[in-house]
Amino acid sequence: MNAGRLNRRIVIQQIESSENESGYPLPNPQWEEVATVWASREPLRGREFFAAAAVQHEKTIRFKIRHREDIKAGMRVVEKDRIYEIYAVLDDVKGDRTETHLMTKEKDNG
Repeated sequence: MNAGRLNRRIVIQQIESSENESGYPLPNPQWEEVATVWASREPLRGREFFAAAAVQHEKTIRFKIRHREDIKAGMRVVEKDRIYEIYAVLDDVKGDRTETHLMTKEKDNG
């Protein structure tokens, strides 16, 4: 992995427990930080773009980060004032566990 391409600082967040100690759902669950990492941000192009657009009309972005095991779909990426929902977490194509790809959709309003 070329560390020079990891030129964006992102925060990965997950929603905190949505139940109180009695088991009742909390009215406004909050997001908590899981990690702050360096990443490269890559919009999808060509065939990838059209395959993603066929399913949904949203801006799809791939973030590449160093390999991590603790990130799951349903978390989110915050980059400056933009929020991206993680819908898939993929290992790199070489399979050598050096990088992780976060497939995200940009959310219009946090």
